[in-house]
Amino acid sequence: MSFLREEKTQEQNLFEQMLDQVSPKPVTSSSATFFGGFLKKGVIVGIRNDTAIVDAGLKAEGRILLADLKKFEPNREFKVGDEIDVYVDRLGDDGDIVFSAEKAAREKVWMRLEQAMTDNTTIEGTIFAHVKAGFAVNIDGVLAFLPKSQADSRPWPDAQKFMNATMKFKVMKMDRNRNNVVVSSRAVLEEERAGARQRFVEDLKEDQVVEGVVKNITDYGAFVDLGGVDGLLHVIDISWKRVNHPGDVLKVGDTVKVKVIRFNKETGRISLGMKQLEEDPWEQIKDKVQIGDVLEGEVTNITDYGAFVEIFPGIEGLVYVTEVSWTQKNAHPINFLKQNQVIKVKVMDIDLEKRRISLSYKRCQPNPWQKFLEEHPIDSVIEGVIRNITEFGLFVSVADGLDGMVHLHDITEGNPDNEIKRYQKGDAIKVIVLDVNPEKERINLGIKQLNSASKSGEEKAKE
Repeated sequence: MSFLREEKTQEQNLFEQMLDQVSPKPVTSSSATFFGGFLKKGVIVGIRNDTAIVDAGLKAEGRILLADLKKFEPNREFKVGDEIDVYVDRLGDDGDIVFSAEKAAREKVWMRLEQAMTDNTTIEGTIFAHVKAGFAVNIDGVLAFLPKSQADSRPWPDAQKFMNATMKFKVMKMDRNRNNVVVSSRAVLEEERAGARQRFVEDLKEDQVVEGVVKNITDYGAFVDLGGVDGLLHVIDISWKRVNHPGDVLKVGDTVKVKVIRFNKETGRISLGMKQLEEDPWEQIKDKVQIGDVLEGEVTNITDYGAFVEIFPGIEGLVYVTEVSWTQKNAHPINFLKQNQVIKVKVMDIDLEKRRISLSYKRCQPNPWQKFLEEHPIDSVIEGVIRNITEFGLFVSVADGLDGMVHLHDITEGNPDNEIKRYQKGDAIKVIVLDVNPEKERINLGIKQLNSASKSGEEKAKE
């Protein structure tokens, strides 16, 4: 872990210097060669004015100010016979032992810190200062350092909310000789969340409705904190309506009610749903729509392969790319439709089991082949431009977006293979309308039939 690295940051060194200035050093063996530097149990054997005389089982009695004892136990009335903890500080000039209540209290705190570290238990402290690298913590008079990476399980939090807060900590590292203590509140939080997660998971069941807080939002969904355990609310499970991005509907900090739709006890993964708390709109449309119906809907999404149109609340159908335009089969739908545009569509197919509805936009527009037939009945002579030449005939543009075909055997009465060589792309030619099939989107044209049409026209003129 970062807080156990041997190399200390500049902020940590500064913090240790602060500790050295405000915290008295414990008495080490070098400074206590003659006498003192340890904690003892003692009994008050006398009280003289403002001083307690204490027998700690040493060669001489010691003294300690009652005011010093009161600092750490203000509600206690000290009297002869009371047992107290004292720190053997030094031997006084008059031969009495000098005890310290403050150092006794600090010694007990150090012992508690050591025990907490050994047993991996928590200890309380109060944050009282903020430094660049983290926080300074007061644990009953002993100063400790809380690195910013150990303040919370989430990214670096707002420092202000931690000021003067009394919290629980785990002791991660300590060096008593240097008065250096490193603590972590993150370890406590993670342990508490792990416990809460375990309790929550033990009682969790599929189809259970729970409440949580949106913790994070991604492109594919939102993570919801259910109280120590996170579940994924996928974008497709937010609403029956199309949701392009979870952030369009939710924001971090929102309290939401969700349903547990899947729960894997082995992996601990929880899948959540919001739309499952509402009535399924697909169950409501069985008798509302039939193939061939013309409906009005709103374009909700446009893709390369088509456009999605909401025809009922929460119900979308797909206008496939070939059903967008009569004449431009491979053009992108965005050339004809816009997001949020309200259009009329025709229902082409319904598959309730797969929850699919196929729609057509072009079939709510006039069929250009039908229109062509109305304007150019069979045997009409028209002009067109050769758009393409193939081995089986000529493709002739006869109207905007419409091509007709002159089949090889309709070019001439003679040898069509020789005759077709006379034509080139872009040539303007006269043709006769032989057949128009609006359903199959076909126009058959002829050239050799022009002679018959011309003769027929002359005969009618003579009559």
